[in-house]
Amino acid sequence: MSRFFDLVSKPARDLGTAQAVNAAPAAPERQPHLIKLDSNENPFGPSPRALDAMRSALSGSSSYPDDNCGPLRRELANHHGVRPEQALVTAGSTALLGLLCQTLLAPGLNAVTSQRSFIVYSMAVRAAGAHLIEVPMRDDSFDLDAILGAIDPNTRIVFVANPNNPTGTMLEASVVEHLLAQIPSHVVVVLDEAYYEFALHFAALRNVAYSNSLEYVRHGGSVVVLRTFSKAYGLAGLRVGYGLGPAELLGYCARMRNTFSVSSVAQAAALAALDDHHHIERVVKNNALQSQILIQGLSALECRVVPTSANFLFCDLGEDASSFSDRLREQGVAVCPLDHWGAPNCIRVTIGTPEQNQIFLNAAGRVRSNTSAVAPGVSSLTTGT
Repeated sequence: MSRFFDLVSKPARDLGTAQAVNAAPAAPERQPHLIKLDSNENPFGPSPRALDAMRSALSGSSSYPDDNCGPLRRELANHHGVRPEQALVTAGSTALLGLLCQTLLAPGLNAVTSQRSFIVYSMAVRAAGAHLIEVPMRDDSFDLDAILGAIDPNTRIVFVANPNNPTGTMLEASVVEHLLAQIPSHVVVVLDEAYYEFALHFAALRNVAYSNSLEYVRHGGSVVVLRTFSKAYGLAGLRVGYGLGPAELLGYCARMRNTFSVSSVAQAAALAALDDHHHIERVVKNNALQSQILIQGLSALECRVVPTSANFLFCDLGEDASSFSDRLREQGVAVCPLDHWGAPNCIRVTIGTPEQNQIFLNAAGRVRSNTSAVAPGVSSLTTGT
């Protein structure tokens, strides 16, 4: 038994060795030109306006940031048509997931979500000493009837990632509304819309309705909507996310938040990025076009690819994903194997720039070709070099 085993909390013991959400980056000196398609980052980076705002904010770095993120919070409230007290800014939306679990959960209580969803849900729930119920998926997406069936008197949170990470599947607005209409009063629904901007664009192209989540917030529903500046806005390294929900609940969460958790540079960048519509339009249009190119290329390699509503693709290789990912990394491209999600033959691939995507497809073709040489029967199709 280790020195501190009897001293640390039960959740800390039960969590075991921490699992990284994404693969660790390669050492720069070993792979200086590694193309990272493993973390759902924005390949175009931040808005030029955000970069200018960061430079301007650096001169004030000797002062602590605004602990309440006042200007950003007010602008977010105005942007989404809610009251400022209905918005809470945190160091990434994952920090707010932790705050919600600390605020609403305890030993003996539980949260409900789907299998093969965002891995941080499990980590946050277990850190609060509670239990996470994960129901099976249906067609690579959330089975909302199964989620409703799993709710019991000890349930306090239902997590719905829309679009879901890692499958990229989206629930239409009417389907989510059907769920919300049946949620009992002792349960808070967390609608995780980290990929909102991408999903909204895909929904418009497909002529479907994506999300009416903020209507529930405006009318006082027990719903917390999570958004982030890490994806479409390209500010993942600054850690800025936020939640929109009931003022009373977010007020309790704010009490649990670390002091000065969102830096002044991050707040300034987020404020500037919020209004750069041209940058977001460029990002989501590239994403939609390149998703089709990647789907076609991977399908030619006899992979099953799920149509996406996010900035990544869920791909069933039909072979061990960790081994494939290791060989692909040797070719200079990083993707995320999904064995920790219970999908050992699947990878998640971030949609990059046209150049990055072509390099990935070429590398994947070489890896598949080498695999088929060792294991007859696997397709040797490649995309060319």
